[in-house]
Amino acid sequence: MAFQPSRRPFSALWAWLGQHELGVLATVFLLAAALLAFIWLAEEVGEGDTGAFDRAVMLALRNPADPADPIGPSWVEAAARDMTSLGSVTVLALVSLVVIGFLGIVGKRSAALLVLVSVGGGRLLGEVLKDTFERSRPDLVPHAVQVHSASFPSGHAVLAAATYLTLGALLARVQPRRRVKAYLLSVAVLVTLLVGASRIYLGVHWPSDVLAGWCIGAAWAMLCWLIALWLQRRGQVEPDVTHGGAPQR
Repeated sequence: MAFQPSRRPFSALWAWLGQHELGVLATVFLLAAALLAFIWLAEEVGEGDTGAFDRAVMLALRNPADPADPIGPSWVEAAARDMTSLGSVTVLALVSLVVIGFLGIVGKRSAALLVLVSVGGGRLLGEVLKDTFERSRPDLVPHAVQVHSASFPSGHAVLAAATYLTLGALLARVQPRRRVKAYLLSVAVLVTLLVGASRIYLGVHWPSDVLAGWCIGAAWAMLCWLIALWLQRRGQVEPDVTHGGAPQR
């Protein structure tokens, strides 16, 4: 009899994924077109085809009479500065260390490692890509905050996506109610989007930089989470929680 490869592992994998809190994350990847969208954006940026779009969006967020003045009242700009700090290396490192320490104390060492790999890997990935493309920062409008690194992709967008999406999914795993899971994941996505949008509003990134950052950051978070699910099936990561409060198997 000819050898027939079993489809059961793939069926079991998709059944497993369907039972977990990846719906919102999957939606983010579909909307951003994930890795393929990043590749397309990188090609378009390299060819200079995003210039008109980038300039139109940035100018739309500025006072036509004074490009140095972002639209809206002064408190909006202050809020954008506060929001952009949520994607900084300092803030995300602090948040990650607090979470990792807590997970270590309660014995969730595998989950702590997941956070460390996701955040650390996201940071490294963003820096490697910046050094690869070496795109200059926007010079169309004055920068509202100081910046020093290359522009593509947005490091804030990459790191915010990698960190907040991972933490949102991690918190959702220990919640038995689907509404709570959906809420946590929605907040993670919202914060990620606001951090990226603040970079455009403050004039320190082209819109294509932020879109690319969301794509690659979300793709990295998804990859880390799929690996975590695979390890969970092997019994090497703490199990999820069901509606009844018992671990999923």
